[in-house]
Amino acid sequence: MSTVRVGLFGLLGSGNLGNDGSLEAVLGYLRAEHPEAVVDALCGGPGTVAARYAIPATRLHWYRGEYRTASRAGAILGKGLGKVVDAVRTAAWVRGHDVVIVPGMGVLEATLPLRPWGFPYSLFLLCASGRLFGTRVALVGVGAAPIGSRATRALVRRSARLASYRSYRDTLSRDAMRAMGVDTSRDEVHPDLAFALPAPPAGAPPAGPGVVCVGVMAFHGGDDDRAHAQEIHRRYLDGTTRFVRALAEEGRPVRLLTGDACDAPVVAAILDAVGSPLVTAAETASLTDLMKETAAAESVVATRYHNLVCALRTGTPTLALSYAAKSDALMHRMGLGAYCHPAREVDADRLLGQFRDLERRAAELRQTLTERNASVEDQLKHQFAGLTEALFPATDHVQGHARQETP
Repeated sequence: MSTVRVGLFGLLGSGNLGNDGSLEAVLGYLRAEHPEAVVDALCGGPGTVAARYAIPATRLHWYRGEYRTASRAGAILGKGLGKVVDAVRTAAWVRGHDVVIVPGMGVLEATLPLRPWGFPYSLFLLCASGRLFGTRVALVGVGAAPIGSRATRALVRRSARLASYRSYRDTLSRDAMRAMGVDTSRDEVHPDLAFALPAPPAGAPPAGPGVVCVGVMAFHGGDDDRAHAQEIHRRYLDGTTRFVRALAEEGRPVRLLTGDACDAPVVAAILDAVGSPLVTAAETASLTDLMKETAAAESVVATRYHNLVCALRTGTPTLALSYAAKSDALMHRMGLGAYCHPAREVDADRLLGQFRDLERRAAELRQTLTERNASVEDQLKHQFAGLTEALFPATDHVQGHARQETP
């Protein structure tokens, strides 16, 4: 059997559990279906990826201060030089592979603050290098959304056009790319890759009121909200804190969850403001850890997209503090579309009302989630089968590309 060289690309190992969960799902697929593949990564946190997943990993950016604000001349020069060096480094890395996979993640969206010369530029370098050297580049189960910034939109559109294969985690993402001028007629939609991770067994029903997991986020709005970011964050934090305090005053144990290292200050602020022994913080290092927490909970209220995925995957009644259309789409897909609340305007009283209705219908909603999860598993099997057909043709791993379109 021929050896195929597969690269994995993205902001992996950088503290975002959702990104790493998508990586883990694709690695599971590769190891099960393509054990002959030699796999490595070009990523944001190579040390974490190498240690956790036992694959070689290279740092995505030459300049180590890439994600720090550059205010001094030396830092600005370093960032500028880094863009040139990264073009060479990325091209050389891509050239050494037959296939490069971007596993999930919202790589075609700007629902959180994003600069065009950051990850959009890195993604463009990847896809352009793939086209130049004949390496198949696959954007697998990715998220996309309308983008206001002209420069970011141009880079995202060109990257998508240059990719050999595209699939999306929801219909909204495919529609967004079509609206940007990308031909999506042969692109498919499948559930988020993290649903391919095995769910832990549900815990025994509690004798009394069970734990409520509340997933929080360092939420400051989207890319177009920079001028109002602090006000948006204050409203989100105040409303979420009031909700947690109300649960604690009713005697409910609350478990605070995060999905990214940057969420830690939000947890600290809520713990300090509520000051109740009933409110504790979970320590999670992976989506598997998050799923263990949500499986043991009676219900979940969460903001981050992959906190929602974990809760829904374990069949736990879930309410979304929704910050983007992708959250609403996910909740509708799983049959819980009525339980969305805007993260921009958290109204603690209304949220409590929705939460109580969620718990009243818990048995019905758990059954709905059981049925939807079975369907999702079948759809992901189809996704991986299609990926094999597109990227790993049986006759030749090196010649012959999956579908490409003219950029």
